[in-house]
Amino acid sequence: MSSFETIIGQDHIREHLRAAITSGKVSQAYLITGEWMQGKEYIARVFANALVCENPIDGYDPCGKCKSCIQAQTRNHPDIITVTHDKPNTVSVDDIREQIISDAQIKPYQSKYKIYIMNEAEKMTPQAQNALLKTLEEPPEYVVIMLLSTSEAAMLPTIISRCVQLDMRPVDDKLVRKYLMSEIKIPDYQADICVAFARGNIGKARSLAISEDFEEIKNESIRVLKFIRRMDTADMIKTLKKLEEYKLNVDDFLDIMLIWYRDVLLYKATMDADAIVFKEEGANIRKEASVSSYEGIETILRAIEKTKQRLKANVNFELAMELMLLAIKEN
Repeated sequence: MSSFETIIGQDHIREHLRAAITSGKVSQAYLITGEWMQGKEYIARVFANALVCENPIDGYDPCGKCKSCIQAQTRNHPDIITVTHDKPNTVSVDDIREQIISDAQIKPYQSKYKIYIMNEAEKMTPQAQNALLKTLEEPPEYVVIMLLSTSEAAMLPTIISRCVQLDMRPVDDKLVRKYLMSEIKIPDYQADICVAFARGNIGKARSLAISEDFEEIKNESIRVLKFIRRMDTADMIKTLKKLEEYKLNVDDFLDIMLIWYRDVLLYKATMDADAIVFKEEGANIRKEASVSSYEGIETILRAIEKTKQRLKANVNFELAMELMLLAIKEN
């Protein structure tokens, strides 16, 4: 069952929303900002569920048993409205007028509140935001609008000023690791890799933990790193063709390489095998550290970072990857 207790690591948001419910001072507009997959919508739905619950536990937590809770959990509650948009990259003024402005004039069907949840609020056009502004300025007393955005900069200052702003924070690595091992049931070494990649984003960590594609990308990138020193020209060409398969996930591929070489650098400096992320590759990490200089490892790390920048600038994929592989092989 979804409850405030199941929100991991966002204590400041959890306590603010709890206090709003218990004090009866629920704001009519909230802006939750944070990375993609960080859990913004999960928090919004726990809050919405709590607002419509008929028998809240301790005055704020959804009971999970009443009709409203069951409807909320199955996303069938008539007073919790998910704002959608047909165009993939745009929330239009028509979307706002039809799904919020017009609908907000109709009183709740069975609850005290009528809650609107809009994911990807950063995709609202300026015209859409200005249209919404009129409702935010004079909302019906029962309306609660929850805007979920990956970018505060994409929101008009006038919108921000009329919302209670709640910013997501990175979750402590220990909490993410504990969650992955207890809830997703993955071993510690796999959890460590997901934690290193997620950088405090628990939704991303969970996605990586259950992704077969990620495991395949990780295995292929490690295979390349293990054997790159022995590759001849034919092997390099074959590897580049293989890497084309991971073009859509190239950031993950390159991040794996970065973490690998950071492990090599860390082990070379500390000789502490327990501190590295790729613990199951300890023997190969130690071997690489023994034959690499500090300068060589740092040159490789810079080459990988430069490749990420080149690909963001739309440099030819094969050329960018070839230059990177050659830099790794030479150092």
